[in-house]
Amino acid sequence: MADDKPTPKPAAPAPSRRSKAAPRKDRSPSESKESAAAPSTSAEERKATPKGKAEPEVRIPKRASIPASRAAHLRLRKVLDGRRPIFGRQAANRYWRIGRDLSWRRPRGVQSKQRRHYGYRAKIVRVGYGSPSDVRGLTPSGYRPIIIHHVDELAAIDPKLEAAIIGRTVGTRRRLGLEDAARKLGIRVLNPIATPGEE
Repeated sequence: MADDKPTPKPAAPAPSRRSKAAPRKDRSPSESKESAAAPSTSAEERKATPKGKAEPEVRIPKRASIPASRAAHLRLRKVLDGRRPIFGRQAANRYWRIGRDLSWRRPRGVQSKQRRHYGYRAKIVRVGYGSPSDVRGLTPSGYRPIIIHHVDELAAIDPKLEAAIIGRTVGTRRRLGLEDAARKLGIRVLNPIATPGEE
């Protein structure tokens, strides 16, 4: 009676990891030839087909288009910044409330050694320490910063000479809209919170 029981079939061997990469057997050789002969889309065709973008992005230059004389003054300003001394206020070393924020007040005392330019006192602010007037207030890249709060203010900005600074009271949602509108107009934003790759 024990011989009448059916013998269990041996289990199929587990497929190896390399079996996934093997070609499918149910595919006829004629189909594989047709698929190989079908032309694949080239990179130029993929660029030509739009992927939901209505307008191409405008290239925003990193530096302002300024004349050569102004660019030379920008380089001179950098040299002068390194030579300019620190203008310390009188008695700044004595009172923390005076020297904490590096503010400046001209000494007016009759017997003030700093007012009389004694050599062991701090230097006094004078016009000769200033930077060239045509580059005063410009960023190191040559742009003149303009503070904006609304999209309408972007229309008055010259993208070649001016850059936008978004006001500190602007919220994140409106700030992102301002950055997107400025990018479409080719205007550089000096304090962005988003880059084109993040959006």
